[in-house]
Amino acid sequence: MDDEYLFISDCHLDDSRPQVTRELINFLDVRAATARCLYILGDLFEVWLGDDNPVLEFRPVVSSLQRLARKTDIFFMAGNRDFLLGQAFAQEAGINLLEEPHILQLDTSRVVLIHGDTLCTDDHDYQAFRSMVRSQKWQADFLSRPLSERQQIATQLRSDSANAMSRKTLEIMDVNPRAVQDCFLQNEIDTIVHGHTHRPAIHQYEANRRRIVLGNWTPEPSYLSWKRDQGFGLNDLRI
Repeated sequence: MDDEYLFISDCHLDDSRPQVTRELINFLDVRAATARCLYILGDLFEVWLGDDNPVLEFRPVVSSLQRLARKTDIFFMAGNRDFLLGQAFAQEAGINLLEEPHILQLDTSRVVLIHGDTLCTDDHDYQAFRSMVRSQKWQADFLSRPLSERQQIATQLRSDSANAMSRKTLEIMDVNPRAVQDCFLQNEIDTIVHGHTHRPAIHQYEANRRRIVLGNWTPEPSYLSWKRDQGFGLNDLRI
């Protein structure tokens, strides 16, 4: 087993994008199979309505996760699209659920793993929405409803989100510099790894700090690797 850690996010698996599903299965079966750990930092699915939703089109992904879990530790952190993914799915797929933020020590680097949406503090409407849907009360109420009703609610929420995003600037939907600095200080780390913004890059800051942004999987796969003798490498054709 290679001493390698892999990080991905924002696959946004959806039956309208079968190519992404095929790319992910290939990644899990081939590339990730040589790694010690795989961290999935949210938005693996475009929408997740609860672990009782059969989502038959993603059974091949579950099978790939199960195969990989026999030899590679897999960790999952919820994103803004799949925050209802729970322990039942985790047990079936063989993955471990992580709370946000998660601190990881990689050699001399102290790393914080987050999905990334908590850094977008200029988007006040989204932050209010996030607080609502992450509450236990809202989630319990939502998951108690019939699946058909949950599907209708999710469709409306996605439509409302798309309309709201069309009226926002890219700056509002990107990370806030002060929030980034607070993340460094509060977690006492030198490296932030996150997704969410779909802007893959490695940003360098003073005091040898860096923020690594994972890319989304449309139009091509994107992943971050770390090896002791090589450090971090962001594998994305867009950078």
